[in-house]
Amino acid sequence: MNAYPDGYAFNRSWSDRFLPEIRRIVGAHLLDVAADPFDMHHATDLMVLDGRDLRIAARVRRPGYADRYPFQFTIRSQVPSGAETELAKIVNGAGDWLFYGHSDVFEQHIERWWLIDLRAFRAALIRQSANGLRIASGDKSNPDGTRFKWFDIRSFPQEPPLVVAQGSIDQ
Repeated sequence: MNAYPDGYAFNRSWSDRFLPEIRRIVGAHLLDVAADPFDMHHATDLMVLDGRDLRIAARVRRPGYADRYPFQFTIRSQVPSGAETELAKIVNGAGDWLFYGHSDVFEQHIERWWLIDLRAFRAALIRQSANGLRIASGDKSNPDGTRFKWFDIRSFPQEPPLVVAQGSIDQ
């Protein structure tokens, strides 16, 4: 018996083709130029920004959504099988960053992307619950019974910053 929702293998296979590009993009934000003393005395030119494990979720949308929803990111909130979803896992503390990208029309490259700090995301959700911060969000249902929660990046507080980095194919 398959423990995954219908379409999982198909969708996973489609999105996995972007993993080398995601690794290249995210990797550029995990390294920094070492200070001179490290270079001079320890043969170190680059250093990892955060010495602990960093858990990074990755989601790539199919072509067309970047232009229709330029400031939104979605997180799966319900699946027909009833399995725990990404939103539940994230809200419960899993994950440090979310790479959220949009495929180009040829489904070969990532057209636009954001690197989202999930700690800042959780902090904003807590503030929304505790003191009425208003984050623009809503629900979206797919015909297969999958549901997503969408969030508008522009509605998140400036501190702590939600977006670690962003880019597009034209940059």
